[in-house]
Amino acid sequence: MQKAKKYDWKDSNISLFGSDTDKAVKKESADSEPAWAGSGEEPGVRVWRIENFEVKDWPKEEYGNFYSGDSYIILNTHKNDDSDELLYDVHFWIGKYSTQDEYGTAAYKTVELDTFHDDKPVQHREVQGHESEMFKSYFETVSYLKGGADTGFRRVEPEQYKARLLRFKKDDRRVVMSEKPRNRKELTGDDVFVLDLGLTIYQWNGGSASGIEKFEAAKAVAQIKSDRGRDIELVVLEEADTEPDDAFYGFLDEEGDDDEDDADPEGPPTLLKLSDADGSLDMQEVKTGEITADDLSSDDVFIVDTKKEVFVWVGKGASIDERRNGITYAHNYLNKTAYPYLPITVVGESQLSSAFKEAVPGAA
Repeated sequence: MQKAKKYDWKDSNISLFGSDTDKAVKKESADSEPAWAGSGEEPGVRVWRIENFEVKDWPKEEYGNFYSGDSYIILNTHKNDDSDELLYDVHFWIGKYSTQDEYGTAAYKTVELDTFHDDKPVQHREVQGHESEMFKSYFETVSYLKGGADTGFRRVEPEQYKARLLRFKKDDRRVVMSEKPRNRKELTGDDVFVLDLGLTIYQWNGGSASGIEKFEAAKAVAQIKSDRGRDIELVVLEEADTEPDDAFYGFLDEEGDDDEDDADPEGPPTLLKLSDADGSLDMQEVKTGEITADDLSSDDVFIVDTKKEVFVWVGKGASIDERRNGITYAHNYLNKTAYPYLPITVVGESQLSSAFKEAVPGAA
């Protein structure tokens, strides 16, 4: 039997994002969405998941946990130190195997949430495994789990629990937990792995694993035990002390079909301009190398590719078509590169964005 091809988020069409729906109609629609009621009234983070085209509140105890088959919307409300004005960043997060319907709905609803808050939020697109530092800063830990809305939150007794292997890996600033195939080849000495069998849990500490990875893994195990409310056996293994025939390795017999980690892109920054000055909407590359505020003009939309993040800068005098299509052109541009997963941030000329100022010296 031929193995079914997994859905790939890069096949998605985001034409719904920034559609040409009339502004007043969009505002009316935003005001009628019950999920937005009360959002953004005080500093803090709110998370919603897309379920069957609807926006559903994500439980606070699950903040930081994301299913690879889903799409989410995250709103961060905050203030500057010198002002009481509420500021907003709204992100839509795309799981590696999120469906096109979920992805498109999340994108459209992100615009709706932006409209609900009178266009004040800075909009961001995030892709699983390549989130911006801003996004990751909202959560104590970030966890990627297999499955989606159809599989999440079904309470399963430990006796019928499906075994899973969790990796705890430190990135630049925090530990990320991700579910991996139960295959021995997945084990790496730099990380910590937890094998969850339902009534028995193994914590395997790689020989070069950091203390924070071990700490976060132990904390996750304690939470699992607490959630189950059962007497769970915990076995802690050190890589150097294990033998090839240890029982732990016998459970790592699942076929390994996990994707390879994407490489970090390299190269100088690239500046592209989106303009309809000649009567048709076109995008062209205008510069490679260091980009400054002098390279931007208020009449158009510019796409800044730093190789770490992509910014869509919307000039105050940009046309309606330029404004509406900036993120779509940025998405399509990235899909033609070797790094389509980079975060995208949409920032208006008058909006505050410290990340954009850092990327483009001299930007207001």
